[in-house]
Amino acid sequence: MDVHVSLAGPGDRATRIHRQLLEAILDGRLRPGERLPPSRELARRLDVSRNTVAVAYERLTAEGLLTARVGAGTFVAGEPVARARPRPAPAGGVRPRAFWASAAPAPTAAPRPGHDFRAGTPDTGLFPLATWRRLVAGELRTATIRGGYADPAGHQGLRTAVARYVGLARAVRAAPEDVVVTHGAQQALDLIARVVLEPGDRVAVEEPGYPPARRLFAGHGARVVPVPVDDQGLDVRALPGDARLVYVTPSHQFPLGVRMSPARRAALLDWAAARDAVVVEDDYDTEFRFSARPLDPLQTLDRAGKVVYVGTFSKTLLPMLRLGFLVAPASLRPALLAARQLTDWHGDHTTQAALARFIDSGELARHIRKATRVYAERRDLIDAALRSDLADWLDPVPSTAGLHLCARLRPETGVDLPEVVARAAEVGVTVREIAGYRAGPPGPTGLVLGYGAVGTADVPDGLRLLARSFRG
Repeated sequence: MDVHVSLAGPGDRATRIHRQLLEAILDGRLRPGERLPPSRELARRLDVSRNTVAVAYERLTAEGLLTARVGAGTFVAGEPVARARPRPAPAGGVRPRAFWASAAPAPTAAPRPGHDFRAGTPDTGLFPLATWRRLVAGELRTATIRGGYADPAGHQGLRTAVARYVGLARAVRAAPEDVVVTHGAQQALDLIARVVLEPGDRVAVEEPGYPPARRLFAGHGARVVPVPVDDQGLDVRALPGDARLVYVTPSHQFPLGVRMSPARRAALLDWAAARDAVVVEDDYDTEFRFSARPLDPLQTLDRAGKVVYVGTFSKTLLPMLRLGFLVAPASLRPALLAARQLTDWHGDHTTQAALARFIDSGELARHIRKATRVYAERRDLIDAALRSDLADWLDPVPSTAGLHLCARLRPETGVDLPEVVARAAEVGVTVREIAGYRAGPPGPTGLVLGYGAVGTADVPDGLRLLARSFRG
């Protein structure tokens, strides 16, 4: 064999050997019938263990590219399996619907700035990885693996744990059969839209509000109508009379952070009951509370069965776990389960079972207490800066929960906020404007300052750099 094998490059040693031999076979540098060196000899040449080479040979044999003959050695297969090199798929002439033709996925792998004040991102360093690894490993024992497909509603143990948890932590009225486990809040919204909305239905969303929810409803063919939010939450008087669905974040409005007042909550529930509309209550990050117990959720106050409560573990644990849930009225559950089964059947029951044990053992409550202490310190630093170094330009919006604070720009300052954000980015500070969360005409703007992704020690320096960016 004249092919040179090098151990330089990414991947473990067996993978690198396998890759280079594969390339040689596809290139024709190793021809059908050619004999490869014995694994012991190649291992000696490369100064690796014989087992490493044997693993590479075994992979190529399993792929049909090598054959082993007892007493003779290992040879390139006479008629190897065709292995075309990767190449682009045909461009094609198929076109998506008009909405999707202009849609593009949001970037997910952008480099992290030095001072990351983006909202909605938890601190992954706080996640109890060792505990989680132990729980997942326990669920992967052979005794826990079952054949066949699983319940689209989710792992029974997790549904029971979630019902108990939201009942204690948020006063949500839920039995295990009311809970549907989802791949995060976004899938919950998708399932609700699938079973509730007809193309052309009107959907009311908060303005400013959560862009992914707005886009999802539009993707289902709904006519999305922005409804203004003030210091008491969604303005119920501005709701369109024919709205089929209203999407709200009443406990910690996204992005402003205000709580919907008791009067507005009662008015919204009365409005929905009178018009047979669905209210989707997204309670996305109120586990992290910095004051007294919050107001009862809409779901708890609802007597007409119009509210679907949506929760997620992306903020309390990790977004990559893709775990969330919804609590639905009995009238919607059969349709929701049918939609879940038709779209992806069910989630990963191993992860769901591990989360059930994580909740039942008290680990979730312990993690939330620890994370809340860390986030409270960062939040206090931001709040103090908004009342001192940044007070000439920004007015903080009162908020008692969550992973971000919002501050409105003082209109008399005459500051060009996009320029400030751009200057901050140049010095490694990432912040978002309130304007980026609006769909309708421009309105009062300001900054959304998240404290989940920025380290506590980095907060003061980041805020000083932000203040410098305001000065120009």
